[in-house]
Order: sequence, then structure tokens, then C-alpha cells
Amino acid sequence: MKPRQIVALGGGGFSDEPNNPLLDDFIFGLSGKRRPRICFLGTASGDAESYFQKFHKAMSHRKCEASHLGLFNLTHVDPARFLLRQDVIYVGGGNTANMLAIWRIHGVDRALRTAWRRGIVLAGTSAGANCWFEACSTDSFGPLAALRDGLGLLPGSVCPHYDGEKERRPTLFRFIATGQLPDGFALDDGAAAHFVGRRFVEAVSSRPQAKAFRVVRVGRRVVEEVIPARFLGVASGTRVG
Repeated sequence: MKPRQIVALGGGGFSDEPNNPLLDDFIFGLSGKRRPRICFLGTASGDAESYFQKFHKAMSHRKCEASHLGLFNLTHVDPARFLLRQDVIYVGGGNTANMLAIWRIHGVDRALRTAWRRGIVLAGTSAGANCWFEACSTDSFGPLAALRDGLGLLPGSVCPHYDGEKERRPTLFRFIATGQLPDGFALDDGAAAHFVGRRFVEAVSSRPQAKAFRVVRVGRRVVEEVIPARFLGVASGTRVG
């Protein structure tokens, strides 16, 4: 049986780093396929056409079968069946809360659970990282807020863009200190957390300085523990594709 794998990106991938394929290479390699079938879900952006175009442009240079699934203007009559044909499902950034609501209307949430159980690699950046956890810190409502409505494939919470947006760190500390969010992970832009089953395996990065963190409450204090991230490029800098 294939392992159940999820890669959560704090930021990065083809949409944020078009000349740095390191994180995408890592994700696609987990499929074990020479020419993986990769489906992009852009629900969090409202299925923005520009996002789909960016995905297909990035994939045009790769050995893969690239496709996308739109839910606002439905591109496939049976979304679940289409998703379950893939080797990798890649979720884009945007509004986490809206995305989860739309997924539930169309049964995509159930399809993703089934895909995970079957060993289809699940991945995503920003909102596409938030969705896999029980809870997250999100700007879906404007100001950063705690959202405890994720798919729950992974335990605890996650916070993306940890180094990219100055309010992320203090707000996450407050959410965990007050119990609005459970203990969890925080991910810099360019950092990703790899899970097998529900177990964290390692952090990887497309940028030498990008980090991952565990953020937990210990008594009345919130403690931040750095998780060393394995840089996926060469020591002198990132590989450009």
C-alpha cells in the first residue's frame, strides 16, 4: 500500500518562486512516477484564470500530465472521480475558509480524504497548507483569525508565511496562549513540512534561510522550537530551472 503523504508549504512553489523549482520537484518526486498526473486546485483564489495559466505554464517544462479542477465554473462533471485519477493533488493559496466551504458543497473534502488514504500525494501552499490540519491561522476574514474548520487529516494547527508577514508570529502566539488554536507548526515562506500518515517526517526548504517551527503552549508560556529544514538546493544557492 502506498504511504499517505502530505506536504504543507508556508509559501513558495511555482506560484511564488517561478524560477525556483525545488519544492515542486520534491513534491512530484514523492509520487514515484516518471510522468505523474498532477491536478491543481485553485478554489481558494476563486478559480482565478491567471492562477490556472501560471500553473500550466510552470508544468509545460516538466515531465507530467498537468490538469486543473475548477469548481466555480465546473470543469469536470464528477470532481471526486477526476481527483482520484491523479498522482499528485496540488492546492493553491487564497481564502482558506471559502475554499473549505466550496469543497464541502461539491464533495471535494471527501474525495481528498479518499485520495489521501489511497496514497495520492497531497500538497499545497498557504491556504493549500492550512486545509490539511485541524486548525490554522488565516486572513480569510481580513484580520488574522483562528480557524478550527480544517479537514483534520493532520493533527494540530499550522501558520504559513511565518517570516513573510510581521503579524503572523505575535498573533499565532496569542492564539495558542489563549487556546484559540492547538499546538502546531509554523512555516516560513520557502519552507515545507512533510508528513507520512499523521507523523511529521522532516522540513525541507527552497531557500537556505527558510525554517519551520513547532509552536506549543507549556504552562502559561508559548514556546517556539526551530525545526532544521533540509535545503533542497546546493550550498552556494538555489538551483534555477
